[in-house]
Amino acid sequence: MTEFYFVRHGQTAANAAGLKQGKINTEITYLSETGKQQAESLRKGFDISFADQIIASPLQRTIDTANVLNRSANLPVTYDKRLLEISYGKWDGKKNADLMAKYPELFDHTLNDVFPSYAPVADGETFEHVIDRVDAFMQDVARKYPDQKIILVTHGFTIKAAVLAAVGRPKNMMVIEEPDNTSVTRITRAVSTKTYYLRYYNRVVNSHF
Repeated sequence: MTEFYFVRHGQTAANAAGLKQGKINTEITYLSETGKQQAESLRKGFDISFADQIIASPLQRTIDTANVLNRSANLPVTYDKRLLEISYGKWDGKKNADLMAKYPELFDHTLNDVFPSYAPVADGETFEHVIDRVDAFMQDVARKYPDQKIILVTHGFTIKAAVLAAVGRPKNMMVIEEPDNTSVTRITRAVSTKTYYLRYYNRVVNSHF
């Protein structure tokens, strides 16, 4: 059984401003002071020394989050582009609220997030493509490391896509909201049966309800 622990990066200035970050990798998408504090809080509350390795998305916000988490554990770290955030195409860097106002029919107004139908308008990556690449990543890693516990430091939509893959790709892809910054989601895969199990979703250290 391969155990995947998906960690979303800490907050960035772009998060706080309500921007679509996508694959942008400039200073506004680096960890803010709040994001650094969130990562440190997670490090203190979620000891990753039990794990075998870390695999992270190669963007600065995920690299920095992984470095904070790994400060004491000193696990081997590698990077994989299949863990990148969804690309919103021409909408990367745009304000979510402005896009919602201009294209209300392309947004779920409960989640304040895009429907899959946004992609052709924005020239963005489709939901299905992100699910496919994350699913392929998990299958590949599970074959290589069938008994390992692996920390994956990645992005909000990427984690949502992993969960959608794990629960059988439901027709309504809006049933799962993106997880919070520095939350932990655990998915396991049994290599012998090729079966995923969603063990928990969006757990946050010191969360208040």
